[in-house]
Amino acid sequence: MRGHIRERSPGHWAIVIDARDAAGNRKRRWFSFSGSKRDAQRRCAELIAETRGGSAASPERMTVGEYLERWLDHMRPLVSPKSHERYGQMARANLIPVIGTTPIAKLSPMQISGAYATMIRNGLAPATVIHVHRLLSQALKHAVRWRILPANPCNDVSPPRFERRELRVWNTQTMAAALDAARGWRCHIPILLASLCGMREGEIAALRWRHVDLDRGLIAVVEAVEQTCAGVRVKPPKSGKGRSVTLPALAVSELRQWRVQQAEAFLGLGIRSNEDTRVVTRGDGLPMTPSAIYKSWVRFLADSGLPRIRFHDLRHSHATALLSSGIHPKVASERLGHARVGITLDVYSHVIGNMQDSAAAAIDAAFAEANGSKAVAMVPLSSKKAP
Repeated sequence: MRGHIRERSPGHWAIVIDARDAAGNRKRRWFSFSGSKRDAQRRCAELIAETRGGSAASPERMTVGEYLERWLDHMRPLVSPKSHERYGQMARANLIPVIGTTPIAKLSPMQISGAYATMIRNGLAPATVIHVHRLLSQALKHAVRWRILPANPCNDVSPPRFERRELRVWNTQTMAAALDAARGWRCHIPILLASLCGMREGEIAALRWRHVDLDRGLIAVVEAVEQTCAGVRVKPPKSGKGRSVTLPALAVSELRQWRVQQAEAFLGLGIRSNEDTRVVTRGDGLPMTPSAIYKSWVRFLADSGLPRIRFHDLRHSHATALLSSGIHPKVASERLGHARVGITLDVYSHVIGNMQDSAAAAIDAAFAEANGSKAVAMVPLSSKKAP
């Protein structure tokens, strides 16, 4: 029996144990480890000793719960902290309680389908079950690669169907009323940036004054704040690349006023504002986190009496207003920071569908004009005598 370590990323190691079963067939097992190289080597030696003694769980005896925990450990350095946190929440809250004690070697498509049915009976939304299915399918795909399973049982399972709910959005009149009512609230500028520029909460929380060019009327969206249970970090925007957003005149005017107000408030605290200062801050001058923006938004809604929507729905309201005004989906997609225009067309298909009447009317008008021109052009020909 042998074992060795491989470095996946700084401080993260894969421990590989080579052993043979009773029939003499070679079995390779993988373990994830975080720490120094010396500690990884020590853990490798411990795993070899445990395997020789039969105390380590073999793939044949490993349960789904044990496997998912090891897979989550493997995925930690490969995805963002926020994604890893969501993976862990879905696995531990939804999968492990239902099929966690099942030996992974005996996991069947029927058991997985039954687990999904149980989740729905327990009140889990079909859309959430679909996310759980994707997570389990991804995890078991690695089990196939690691020779733990001969095939992925999720391939033979159909996740539940669900109807996408219609987006709840505000019209421009309600957004204007909200902007007026939010003056004096910490969420005023976030509401402005979400409803007039289509920015996400994390992008708003990360925005600095050096990213705002009020003279040219442009915002450079190059960073986003990601908040997890472990803390807050700054990362690239969701699409992985930055974008430039043109500011409406109203946004330029409001941001000019806000920068002066913020600088005056900072002087009262003994703080000097500069280009690195966040556009959205707390009363003590510290940056607002996405959760702080959302909490301020919830309090504002309760006080204002406006129709209740999520803060993220302000971004949807902005996109709906763009498309309803006839803005090309490609332009709207670039403004929203979607990775491709297909996402815009899919998410806002209800708006595109509502524009069908206008499209049909435009075609009628174009052909009517063309037929009128044709009739005029034919008049001289009809007046000619036949030869």
